Amino acid sequence: MASAQDLRKRIKSVTNTQQITKAMKMVASARLRRAQAKADATRPYAEKIGQILRHISSSDLQDYVSPLLETRPVKRTCYIVIGADKGLAGAYSSNVLKMAIEQIGQKTPDEYCIITTGRKPKDSLKSRHYHIDKSYSGFSDKPSYEHSRSIMEHALSMYESHEVDEVIMIYTRFVNSMTQIAQAERILPLEQPDDEVKGEEYEFMPDPASVLDALLPKYLEITLYNGLLQAAASELGARMTAMTSATDNAGELISSLGLEYNKLRQSSITNEISEIVGGANALQ
Repeated sequence: MASAQDLRKRIKSVTNTQQITKAMKMVASARLRRAQAKADATRPYAEKIGQILRHISSSDLQDYVSPLLETRPVKRTCYIVIGADKGLAGAYSSNVLKMAIEQIGQKTPDEYCIITTGRKPKDSLKSRHYHIDKSYSGFSDKPSYEHSRSIMEHALSMYESHEVDEVIMIYTRFVNSMTQIAQAERILPLEQPDDEVKGEEYEFMPDPASVLDALLPKYLEITLYNGLLQAAASELGARMTAMTSATDNAGELISSLGLEYNKLRQSSITNEISEIVGGANALQ
């Protein structure tokens, strides 16, 4: 049975841990609001570019050719795995890793290449002997558009040089602070958008094909950027939930230890009183 001194030390240790998890919860909560606001602000821009692309695709562009729209037999796939730089985020990192391994399946190293963002997916995949072609880190919870552009340039150069035949983004879609869903999305080759009802009319200068040439790379960059923002919000949401749970569990443990400590003190006091009464009776 633990002594009163041991229980006091443990209560102090758990209390210190609770203060740390509570602070981490507050930091994650503040960053989550900013990350969610960024993701929400980016969505209309991405949707508008997609709308313009669909409008152009419904025009008379039968002769238009772009390598980004070219579908070819898939011999090698590039996976962009978006994860966290740090831990303490519940099952966030393990869910991304599970999705990546599921997507790669039984492919041999000459049938895939991997680009990682975040230290966790890089370390986890390396420990499982997957070859990492390129890795980025240091911005998982605060990505910028420049990060997206740099990653996309590398993936695009491999696709255009026929080193890979498709690019799949593996990331976590943010639903709310309690729910984040790991998923895979093919971003190259671009699927030819379906025709949509023409509610707006556009005038393209100098011509639709030139506009499409400029918009397609931007669409890829904003798609990847949105994936990075969704992943950042998911990471912070998962961390906030994990730290909330850890703080609550620490509180319960402190209460339990306090009760055990009080019982031990009460037992000690009772024994002391019994000894005093026994001594007094012996002197009579």
